[in-house]
Amino acid sequence: MKINLNVVLILFFALISGNILAQYDITAEEIIKRADEKMRGKTNTTSMEMQIIRPTWKRSVSMKSWGRGMDYSMTYITAPAKDKGQVFLKRKTEMWNWMPSIGRMIKIPASMMSQGWMGSDYTNDDILKESSIVHDYDHKIVGVEKVESFDTYKIEMIPKEEAAVIWGKIYKWISKDDEYIQVKSEYYDEDDELVKSDFAYDFKKMDGRLIPTRIEIIPADEEGKKTVLFIQDIKFDVDLPESFFSQQKMKKIR
Repeated sequence: MKINLNVVLILFFALISGNILAQYDITAEEIIKRADEKMRGKTNTTSMEMQIIRPTWKRSVSMKSWGRGMDYSMTYITAPAKDKGQVFLKRKTEMWNWMPSIGRMIKIPASMMSQGWMGSDYTNDDILKESSIVHDYDHKIVGVEKVESFDTYKIEMIPKEEAAVIWGKIYKWISKDDEYIQVKSEYYDEDDELVKSDFAYDFKKMDGRLIPTRIEIIPADEEGKKTVLFIQDIKFDVDLPESFFSQQKMKKIR
């Protein structure tokens, strides 16, 4: 009996693809969704300190933040004195900055999303969560790797054509256990060049969830530069109605 080589090859690769898909009992999108929900909750309030480290100087920014899902967030700067009182608001697709020192409310345009927030290695997009890592990307598990003490899924995220995001590709390493901890991330531009990485450390139980309390963001090819975020306190699933996230509230929040 004559065997058609093309048919054999098709069946062989189909079998391999099936085995690859079958080895994971959860989809990449579900892993990303659970990891995102773990750090965000339905709502949250957080106290943080951010250290911006450069080769010749270092500065710290303290803040409080409130979040409701992916559509609403507000951040109030508590220190240093020259920045205290500034408030940043995201309400669905609108982004605002209240500057009490000059009494102005400034709308943040989409063109500024890739700029560093408060001079840090976080972008405005990172802090204000304009883009959704769940809905704006196609996700794929590309392997499993050991990162620090964690067994992790390595997930590749490619932006959808219609998505208004600043990254050309993202890799995330998320723990395989039930905690779904984001241990490491890498962010690439449209030319597939690594722009920055972030790493999670100092895991602690906060409000019943195991989360990293220190996150380091390190830009690629910029020796001596990094931003370190310290999570001091966080509460999940608190009472935060949509009406809380308003321009009127920005001027009153403390």
